[in-house]
Amino acid sequence: MEFEQADALNGAIRTIAMRHRALATVLLAPLGLHPGQEVILLELDARGPRTQGQLAVASGCEPPTITGSVRKLETAGLVVRTTSPTDGRVTIVDLSDRGRELLPALRSTWQELADRTAAGLSMPAEKFAAVLGELARSLGSERP
Repeated sequence: MEFEQADALNGAIRTIAMRHRALATVLLAPLGLHPGQEVILLELDARGPRTQGQLAVASGCEPPTITGSVRKLETAGLVVRTTSPTDGRVTIVDLSDRGRELLPALRSTWQELADRTAAGLSMPAEKFAAVLGELARSLGSERP
């Protein structure tokens, strides 16, 4: 790939990431969430209680980042943390009742984010999602 093409590709991906995060910030704010926190809540909803290590892998974040995010979600009353009954060094995170009550609004917001992200596309959203999935796999960042 020539430099000009590389520059255009890298610039477009960077711009998409920044604008998507900015839109997510705006849409999540009424729910009292910051970008990244929704991923934790949706992961807990999809897979049930998880260790902080599992949440780090699922979200693509470093463990210290997850620890801080989980702390903030716990302070907000959206998750509960307990010590693993089999290993006192491991913390298990689960949705609280309040976190479960927030899920319908969060899912709706997540859908709105996707709809607004794909609104101006000239291809079907499903095809766009497939292309982005292929790109993510090529970067070795496919979600476990």
